[in-house]
Amino acid sequence: MTILLNPKQHKRYYPDEKSKDIMLKTIEFFENKGKAKIKEDDHERVWYSDFIEFQKNNKLFAHLLTPSQYGEDANYRWDTWRICEFNEILAFYGLSYWYTWQVSILGLGPIWMSKNEKAKEKAANLLNEGAIFAFGLSEQAHGADIYGTEMSLTPQEDGSYRANGEKYYIGNGNEAEMVSNFGKFADKNGNIPPYDMKNKEQYVFFIANYKHKNYELIKNVCNSQNYVSNFALRDYPITEEDILSKGEEAWNSSLNTVNVGKYNLGWASIGICTHAFYEAVHHASHRRLYNMYITDFQHVKQNFVDAYARLVAMKLFGLRTADYMRIASDKDRRYLLYAPVMKMKTTTQGEEVINLLWDVIAAKGFEKDMYFEMAAKDIRALPKLEGTVHVNIALILKFMVNFFMNHKKYEEIPKQDQAKDDKFLFNQGPTRGLGRVRFHDWKSAFERYNLPNVKIFMEQIKMFNLMGTKATPSIEQQKDMDFMLSGIGEIFSLIVYAHLIIENAKIYDIDEDTIDQIFDFLVRDFSKFALNLYNKSGTTPLQMEWCLEMIRKPNVDPERFGKVWNVVHSLKDAYEMNE
Repeated sequence: MTILLNPKQHKRYYPDEKSKDIMLKTIEFFENKGKAKIKEDDHERVWYSDFIEFQKNNKLFAHLLTPSQYGEDANYRWDTWRICEFNEILAFYGLSYWYTWQVSILGLGPIWMSKNEKAKEKAANLLNEGAIFAFGLSEQAHGADIYGTEMSLTPQEDGSYRANGEKYYIGNGNEAEMVSNFGKFADKNGNIPPYDMKNKEQYVFFIANYKHKNYELIKNVCNSQNYVSNFALRDYPITEEDILSKGEEAWNSSLNTVNVGKYNLGWASIGICTHAFYEAVHHASHRRLYNMYITDFQHVKQNFVDAYARLVAMKLFGLRTADYMRIASDKDRRYLLYAPVMKMKTTTQGEEVINLLWDVIAAKGFEKDMYFEMAAKDIRALPKLEGTVHVNIALILKFMVNFFMNHKKYEEIPKQDQAKDDKFLFNQGPTRGLGRVRFHDWKSAFERYNLPNVKIFMEQIKMFNLMGTKATPSIEQQKDMDFMLSGIGEIFSLIVYAHLIIENAKIYDIDEDTIDQIFDFLVRDFSKFALNLYNKSGTTPLQMEWCLEMIRKPNVDPERFGKVWNVVHSLKDAYEMNE
């Protein structure tokens, strides 16, 4: 039994028939379209109007992305559990289909977080009509530095405004009925305030429409099926009805929307890797070289077992993170750590999985008829969207002290697969105070398992913590971004990742052989990051000694490895996409 998605054997629990219907219809759409047509559209960079029409006719985005308060019936809700699965299914068939959905989620974020009821009702109506949405946050000159935003709203004598400025890298900007734009209030002469990281009153979120004559669609900045737009607003008229939020509320909406949206990137990686895994193991298991099957080679078995273990771990972490997002409240904001780990860790693990598989199938991975050719290209994008890996590690580090100490007693959180509206995600409140978020004790989840590699991993954590107390990074080292991000940050992120994996392994009743095999690669990764920290130019001799204490070899168990390999090999004919 595996937790991996298999569209040809899609048997899983659903709390309601509508959710099941949405997923099965989506699978049917792509299987009927077939791999050949999906690949042709990818190569020819065809705008996916067929998918948008399909979701429109079945009101898929409407059901999945409309909070219950604004929906037509109980089947309309923002339900993270089923959003996860829809993410996974779309990416399984192609990242482009996931992308138009993902940027619609981002575009809707500031709307659902707004107090502007007319805008919310308009969004709900447009969703029912099959519309897509866009999130006008980034600008070419500033990228992730949204403090530097130059999109401006200039007040007019009649109380309205004129919007001016360009946005860059905005998905769906070619057809979005509502583009949520982040900008600044200008003075009457059109001058925006000087760069100021403390002044939150200057910010605003407002709505624009791609059809307006003052909305200039400049170009698609990417050579793909997606329309990743560069657009400009030229004296675009804005009224109070078009404004979603102002001041600190607008600022909070920008970051809280990314909190909700960045989580989905991990699920896209999971979907891509799952399809690529099936294709690779099928190809290798049926190909003979030197009078033996490729899968008889030990190094090939190692790659496949590693890829499988990493992929199962990715999904376990993603599912558990969803649980914490669904139970979140102003008293429990643990999700604020887990969401950026989902974004940076699961997506980079996705790259690892594709690398391992590609080393097996080699040149086959370049062939135009393979899904893999698309996967190898698309998997690289995900760690680089919604903030780079290092931006997310910088955020993750804010939680490190409270993760290891100052623990708080929480009730144990079971699987959150119930049909309910996740209302708190649109009422997250201020984005400050991350250092005050408290966590439950991480040790208990590990202590449930008497497994060799779990024990070794816990020893590595102990050495990391001892380094923190016996060779505490100096003030200068804490300002050294290379030391903190790709050194300390990578190790801490791995620990958080492992924590939710083992916590969820119990919930999903994952067998102990698979768990120990997962911790085999986690021990190796910990050692790799410890060696990396050892080699940093700013690491002191005492810290280097502690880094060496963290470097461990995982427990070697051929019997365990063989059992996991048998599971992997049993999947050789589990899934092939319709041509």
